[in-house]
Amino acid sequence: MKKKSLNVKKKIRNLFPNQIFNKKILKIYNEFRFFVKTEIKETNKIGVAVSGGPDSLALAYLAKQLSLKEKFEVKFFIVDHKLRKDSEKEAKKVKSFLKKFDIDCKILEWNSKKPKSNIQSIARKNRYDLLLNSCKKYNIKHLLLGHHIDDLYENFFIRLLRGSGLKGLTSFGKITKEKNKNIIILRPLINFEKKELIFITKKVFNFYIEDPSNQNLEFQRTRVRNLIIDLKNEGYDKKKLNLTIKNLKSSNSTIDFYVNKNIKLNSTFVKAKNICYLNKFFFLQSDEVIFRSLSLILKSISKRYYSSRGKSILAVILKIKKNKLYKVTLGGCCIEKVNQTTLITKEN
Repeated sequence: MKKKSLNVKKKIRNLFPNQIFNKKILKIYNEFRFFVKTEIKETNKIGVAVSGGPDSLALAYLAKQLSLKEKFEVKFFIVDHKLRKDSEKEAKKVKSFLKKFDIDCKILEWNSKKPKSNIQSIARKNRYDLLLNSCKKYNIKHLLLGHHIDDLYENFFIRLLRGSGLKGLTSFGKITKEKNKNIIILRPLINFEKKELIFITKKVFNFYIEDPSNQNLEFQRTRVRNLIIDLKNEGYDKKKLNLTIKNLKSSNSTIDFYVNKNIKLNSTFVKAKNICYLNKFFFLQSDEVIFRSLSLILKSISKRYYSSRGKSILAVILKIKKNKLYKVTLGGCCIEKVNQTTLITKEN
């Protein structure tokens, strides 16, 4: 290696002179490094989502350390939703600030028409689309997000209030596989509290941006966050909630086993024609197993990111069980009953 290159590398390392030796930060970094290296074995390329908040900046720092110490190739992305007047300025400010630490971020802009309702949910979908598409462009198979344990609790209560089933209540975890994009989302900080990530960011950068939407009571997430604070005053116990979520995840894994078994034994895929045949035994399983099995098959045939609404799928299942379904379209698919067989094809 040339002398100039060595000097540059030494200069980059010296940007973080003392922080990694801090016991708190070192403990978090070691857990972060172990998880990432355990999950990523075939490649050393990762994408990292950065927002300017303390959690994502802590993630950016840890990922940068990983790139320096473990020779990981890291691509950093900032999403500018353009939902607020100053969002573009903030994105550029974060990009410029991190550039001083040799963390080079690419800004991804959401330029389509903005929604007037259900803003956070639609913005979240578009944020994921921008990040996943960029990972695909750069041939990145793993995307790291800065979610922490407080996000896990908030997500649990939000889904509980929406009447989500077992799968919905437990779907937010360390690993999410985006099959349509062939990308795996990793949340390596999900076991840490937000205050721990704020500690890292203050110690390392002494800079982060507060999102004003976090205080906006028009958004459900903000109200749920305040609800959790109120519950703490009523004796809310994080350890007990963790145990509840852990038990639910165990039950969910059991159901997934029978879902996969049902699909394997009672359905036949013809990949060349993108057709699936379901035999009569497919619909003789428990209600949850049938529901999940059919949902997965509809997504697979339609190639859609999201599955159909639960009520619509349940209505079709009921008709099939009562032998009252002949032909119907659902979730981008055509479902047709032919004697004892149910045929699923992609809608034209």
